[in-house]
Amino acid sequence: MSEIQGRQLASKWAKTAALLSHPRIASHIPPTRMFNGDNLRSMLRVHGMVVIKPVKGAGGHGVMKVTSSGSGFSYTYYSRTRHFNSFQGLLQALKKEQKGRRYLIQKGIRLAAISGRPIDYRVKYVKTDTGWQIRSMVGRVARPGLFVTNLCRGGSMLTAAQGISRSLSGAMVTRKKREMRELTRVSTAVLEGKFHGIGQLGFDYGIDRSGKVWIFEVNTRPQ
Repeated sequence: MSEIQGRQLASKWAKTAALLSHPRIASHIPPTRMFNGDNLRSMLRVHGMVVIKPVKGAGGHGVMKVTSSGSGFSYTYYSRTRHFNSFQGLLQALKKEQKGRRYLIQKGIRLAAISGRPIDYRVKYVKTDTGWQIRSMVGRVARPGLFVTNLCRGGSMLTAAQGISRSLSGAMVTRKKREMRELTRVSTAVLEGKFHGIGQLGFDYGIDRSGKVWIFEVNTRPQ
């Protein structure tokens, strides 16, 4: 059964905006805005923690966690954390790290974890000559000391069932896997309606500590 390679869509913003147009899916997408100083300030005020990532990029490269607290601001890039007394100091440092690339800001989600290491999930969905099929659903656990789970950054892989049962509970495995499959199916129908010709999708899901499933992003060139 042959896979259809399909169209590539690099822009995370275009895909996120398309999914936000569907009310059922929108409730599973963390609040997301384009990066600028005003948006960062207001999102930090509301959420306390955000993740910023390049509009175009893969492998966790350029992804930073930004937090505000009573003592100031900080950002973490890989295992390095820098602290700032002022918002302007934070903003200048972030812009330097961004190297002129366009970025998104997304509300930070406090993920369920295994031994303090956050876990998320990758669902690979491919179009074949008989229709769309789930090829894999795996959990990815961050390397100790990192918040990104990418395997190329030292994350480790396990089955989705192992990840859900070890980070939440065995009783939630069937329900959460079903939820990710259903969100994948509905999201793909939306994306296919907007972007004709897509053939391979990699959905990145997170499950927070209360068990809610979140869609972080969708890749059209899944590894």
